[in-house]
Amino acid sequence: MKSVVVFCGSRFGNKEIYRHAAQKLGRELAEREMTLVYGGGHVGLMGAVAEACLDAGGKVIGVIPQFMVERELGYGACSQLEVVDSMHTRKARMAELADAFIAMPGGFGTFDELFEILTWGQIGLHEKPVGLLNTADYFVPLRAMVAQAVNEGFVKDSDAAKLLCADESHDLLELLQQKPSSSAGEWWKT
Repeated sequence: MKSVVVFCGSRFGNKEIYRHAAQKLGRELAEREMTLVYGGGHVGLMGAVAEACLDAGGKVIGVIPQFMVERELGYGACSQLEVVDSMHTRKARMAELADAFIAMPGGFGTFDELFEILTWGQIGLHEKPVGLLNTADYFVPLRAMVAQAVNEGFVKDSDAAKLLCADESHDLLELLQQKPSSSAGEWWKT
């Protein structure tokens, strides 16, 4: 695993622990010589994870739509900053660059990115592992919702099991390296 996409908030959230977790993940990626791929912004947890990775000597690739650059949200210190035409292109390019995906606490954008990449894996568009960095139990309700979807017959248990989870970045990176995802192939069958 050489590159990891991190989906996370463009805000810091209400708890300082979120910022600390982002910084810790950024440093850990640098120490493991893994390239951070992220949304290219300098604000919130996005900026914190990128800055920490760069400060620790890591490589950071940001992928950001032009309209966000025009709003001065791009992080010019990235090792590489790719400016794309849309949010759709941004997600596709990030997925192209990734060997694995991590979602940290965030809002609608983070949820969108996470569920799109899970869906792409479910329908066989990629076989890359996906994990949640469950800082301060942030993803407990989301994991309960996924379990509810399984219980109600909308998601196969085998697909839900592909969403890995850990409370600490070190543990999550170990899980992602040990358990690659695999294509379901026949996701529409029961």
